[in-house]
Amino acid sequence: MTLWNPTSWQDKNTAQQPNYADSASLAATVEQLSSLPPLVSSWEIETLKSQLADAANGKRFLLQAGDCAERFADCTPERITGQLKVLLQMSLVLVHSTKNRVIRVGRLAGQYAKPRSSDVETIDGVTLPSYRGDLVNDIEFSEIARTPNPNRLLRGFERSAMTINFVRALIDGGFADLHHPEYWDLSFVEHSPKASEYQSIVASIAESLRFMETLAGESVGAINRVEFFTSHEGLHLHYEQAQTRQVPRRDGWYDLSCHFPWIGARTTTVDGGHVEFFKGIANPIGIKIGTHEVDVEQLFDILHPDNEPGRITLIHRYGADKISTELPKLIDAVKATGKQCLFISDPMHGNTERTESGIKTRNFDSILSELEQSIDIHKQSDSILGGVHVEVCGQNVTECTGGARGLDESGLGDAYESLVDPRLNYEQAIELAMLIGQKLGK
Repeated sequence: MTLWNPTSWQDKNTAQQPNYADSASLAATVEQLSSLPPLVSSWEIETLKSQLADAANGKRFLLQAGDCAERFADCTPERITGQLKVLLQMSLVLVHSTKNRVIRVGRLAGQYAKPRSSDVETIDGVTLPSYRGDLVNDIEFSEIARTPNPNRLLRGFERSAMTINFVRALIDGGFADLHHPEYWDLSFVEHSPKASEYQSIVASIAESLRFMETLAGESVGAINRVEFFTSHEGLHLHYEQAQTRQVPRRDGWYDLSCHFPWIGARTTTVDGGHVEFFKGIANPIGIKIGTHEVDVEQLFDILHPDNEPGRITLIHRYGADKISTELPKLIDAVKATGKQCLFISDPMHGNTERTESGIKTRNFDSILSELEQSIDIHKQSDSILGGVHVEVCGQNVTECTGGARGLDESGLGDAYESLVDPRLNYEQAIELAMLIGQKLGK
């Protein structure tokens, strides 16, 4: 039997990898990345794995949220604090509504690579490589910009390091102090028929925190400082390989580029390079499951052979119209394996649509519907929905229609910034947390 190592994937057919013209330059970059300090630690990874095991048993709830695709240009204090703020505020709403502990995982500090349906893109008769995220090339449609550049791996690593360092500094410095929800920017509730309910939730959160402080006689430390974990799609395997290490006093290999990497619709082929790589790392891993064909039993045999608690998270994403028929099949398939996993709902990707003018968007009501149906289906199937995975932005972009303000197609052009997929803006994200929290709380 061949022993696994971080380069084993190179012997497999591997999808979604860039075509680099200079293999020597790529090898030199990977070697340099391999010598740099890791972004996260193995004990943080094991802590997250333990908490995910709790979520699978209904003892915690996972909130995974952040950008569809990070951009190098967005590595700024304003953008990072905006993303952290919305995720923390969403989590506090969920804690209050569900009376359960929330695991906070950001699509942050490394979400620089994106899968593409085609290797090339043609505009006005000119064909160039597709944009695969800032880790690979640039969105500008020119030959130089679209040529995959290995140096971008280093730039992505550096920005990931800066981002996670800043996030940790903010949390340690008290940025996560959310004692005063009444100070949140919740002006959007004025436009909602549920305005009084929102205001009641906010007032209740504030009162609960003040009550705990009164009992403790001081600021409640657990609210001031929270645990925060990072995640990204483990798409670019040379990048993941370079940060995969063995660590002292622990068995196995850890991908130390983030705490929680995942694979998706285009990278779950059982004999492909991604599954080969992911089977050898000790991290908890996510698997996105949509309407593409997936053999759950085979995947579990390869990626989850020991039924380790917290190891596997299935992120289901079917769309509001298909969730009622497809999710029960997935739950039954998992039950047939006799193994445990954490189920979480990604209500974003299955509800992507285009307007008549060709703008990619998502509708808030469809997102909410898929989430609500997921909760009901798991309950009816004697299963547990243990989390939610959403693409959000800490600013009030205009990329998804609907929500309390009633954003329609005519308003999408006001502040549409995403280079890939549309995200919920700050207002829509908080509103979604309040609505889904209420349903979970019931």
